[in-house]
Amino acid sequence: MILMAGPCVIETDETALRTCDFLKNLALKYNLDLYFKSSFDKANRSSVDSYRGPGIEKGMELFEKVKRKFDVKIITDFHEPVQAAQLSGNVDMLQIPAFLCRQTDMLKAASESGLPVNVKKGQFLSPWDMSNIVQKLESFGVKKRDIFLTERGTSFGYNNLVVDFRSFPVMRDTGANIIFDATHSLQLPGGMGKSSGGQREFVPYLAKAAAACGVDGFFMEIHPEPYKALCDGPNMLNFETAENVIKNICRIRDVL
Repeated sequence: MILMAGPCVIETDETALRTCDFLKNLALKYNLDLYFKSSFDKANRSSVDSYRGPGIEKGMELFEKVKRKFDVKIITDFHEPVQAAQLSGNVDMLQIPAFLCRQTDMLKAASESGLPVNVKKGQFLSPWDMSNIVQKLESFGVKKRDIFLTERGTSFGYNNLVVDFRSFPVMRDTGANIIFDATHSLQLPGGMGKSSGGQREFVPYLAKAAAACGVDGFFMEIHPEPYKALCDGPNMLNFETAENVIKNICRIRDVL
């Protein structure tokens, strides 16, 4: 089972390394295909005053340090087509953010990197709309085995998301790998005015339901101290909760 996990955004080297150490041990314990995830920039923060991250140069330095110390694969998101080529030598998978998932230039740039591509399903898209995105990636030369589609909830009124579990079999019909974003799906976008809120207490329930649907893997944002996180703290998981969630979804995987 694939696990894409880490702090929402790069804060300090200490936080990133501490989290990756925890995740590497978790991956060994539960036989997970781990991709360490953290963003060098969060270009779509609610407020101009919100912390965005250290930028691409500092981000690549941190990714190199993480790889050297823990020998893990890395995934990160990018926000401009030119960044895909810059990142291609430092990461193992590129991620296209939900708000940019239909941008042809972004998909083309990710394809030209030669790396696997994870596309977050936009909160505004139906699951069957994702077939067009898969077709774009294939037309640019990406093999089906290297295409990942991530469910992260659909806008349901203001400041709320809901997960339609029919999306998993619908998106699987594209032939892509299907991932469930267990933490962003419990985000409350803009729910705190100048930042997003979240309902992390429901993550274990949705994660187990997705595991029962037979998804190929999970995306989770994990932080040593979510209440102190500089981005997405209300929906991130601490280490103890994260391991409990992983343990239970692995039990379901084993039964299936």
